[in-house]
Amino acid sequence: MNFQGSRRRGEDGIAMVIDFLLSNARLVLGVGGAAMLGIATLAVKRLIERAGRAADDEKVEQKMAESWEELSLVSASPTLIKKGIEGVVMKHVAKAARQQKADLCQQPQTSPPEVVPKVESKSKRLQLCVLTLQERLQQYYHTRAALAPGEIQRAQSLALDICTEIQGFLHSRLPDMPLGEMNLGGSLLDDLQLEASLWRLVPGEETLLTHPLHWMVRRVNLEYFPRGRSYWDRYLVGGYLSAEAVVNMFSKAVMETINWPSISSTLDCLVRPVLGGPDLKLEIRPLDEFGAESGDEPLFISMLPLLREGDVVLSAQTELTSPWVNAWHLSLYPWENQRLSQLDTADGGRRRQTLKILKAVCRLNPALRPLEAAPLSNLILHLSDGESDWSESSLHARFQQCIMELIGYLENGALHSYFKPAVNLLSGLSEDQVDQMGFMLYCAVTEPEILLI
Repeated sequence: MNFQGSRRRGEDGIAMVIDFLLSNARLVLGVGGAAMLGIATLAVKRLIERAGRAADDEKVEQKMAESWEELSLVSASPTLIKKGIEGVVMKHVAKAARQQKADLCQQPQTSPPEVVPKVESKSKRLQLCVLTLQERLQQYYHTRAALAPGEIQRAQSLALDICTEIQGFLHSRLPDMPLGEMNLGGSLLDDLQLEASLWRLVPGEETLLTHPLHWMVRRVNLEYFPRGRSYWDRYLVGGYLSAEAVVNMFSKAVMETINWPSISSTLDCLVRPVLGGPDLKLEIRPLDEFGAESGDEPLFISMLPLLREGDVVLSAQTELTSPWVNAWHLSLYPWENQRLSQLDTADGGRRRQTLKILKAVCRLNPALRPLEAAPLSNLILHLSDGESDWSESSLHARFQQCIMELIGYLENGALHSYFKPAVNLLSGLSEDQVDQMGFMLYCAVTEPEILLI
């Protein structure tokens, strides 16, 4: 929207604001949202015209209220217009209206409007304790993103103890089950040992599902080794090892059978299974000196059945592969984590620190919560291909760059996996979630500190 003809001082500024919002509307809202924003700016234009003709503050405020009522009648407008852009435009409109009123009434004694933003800016700096963005990021990392060494040690110790108890129980109750040694990772892992001559891991692209992350495990050589030769034959569905059947077996054999009160007394903490969900999760709550539950935060541990073959790791995560009962999820976490570690080790970078900050920001910000760890890890991996400076002193620059990159990925509707480009890590987001995240990140371009509150 371009205003033609003469402009009053102040009106020129708000016109630039509207032009800027329209030119960048598709960046935040997409095509449909830009159309709605165009409708919204018609109401804003009427607001400016009314404000320019008003002779006193009361009339200005009354006309502004009427115009925003018109704006609120645009029922198809996205939530972010009503909650976000309305506030941004309203602030600039109010400033322009004050300037116009001063010009029309010719009152030189009126305080210059430029004083207002200076006061606001000073107030913001005071609220941020006069910290630079670099200092704010470091503070946020140590207080919100990173765990204290004592907490990490406690969690690892409890996980190892529970791991030992579960593995001992399985070996005694199901001695013929071929299990590898349990180990700690992102989750409590349990490797399933398959006979190499009896099973073949089928890449997702080669299956009927054609999904690069949905692999299948086919039973082979049945003519020489009939069903029953392998322990895992009992979990076959249609000639394939069923991830759902394996999870159900572990749920009954471990979650519903182990004597958890006995383990709780041994470990001096309350251990109980979290039933009703698709994953195998345990809740651990610390006990006080009297044996009652303390007020400390609980610890959650997930037991994740895995299949390994070389560098391929398949996990039984039915919540990710549903409704396909035979599909196993290809875990890219080991590859992503290894690549980030290699890059940081090679140049002393802070990629993993940046990732932890981004994960904490998204976890604690309702608008960004749908962004999980995988998209953020791949964001940094992609960015590392073109950006070599990940030193501690450049943390603020990389953080702001991540914001800009995320806006671009949301606008395109795709963030491709670093190791599996056919996988779009943003495909599970709804249009409303993209709108909300886009607007929040768009505001953070000029004020990144709003993500660190």
